[in-house]
Amino acid sequence: MKITSVDVRKVKREEDNLKAFVNVTIDDGLVIKNLRVIDGTKGLFVAMPNHKDKKTGKFKDIVHPINQEVRTMFEEAILKAYNETE
Repeated sequence: MKITSVDVRKVKREEDNLKAFVNVTIDDGLVIKNLRVIDGTKGLFVAMPNHKDKKTGKFKDIVHPINQEVRTMFEEAILKAYNETE
């Protein structure tokens, strides 16, 4: 699996921890939309796309890596693209 494209859309809201929305293309054939770059207490991190469960009111990931190697690949590619975007 190879990340072939990372599209970053920075958010310009000073009062919010949300810094950007991101779309990632894998192998020029699959797009994952609406990942987010968040400024947390330990710095920037990547949050996976999620939805709110109507019954519980809790948010659940729609897409997520199943191992640390894939999570690291996503985080490194996304944060690199975020830092390179003006």
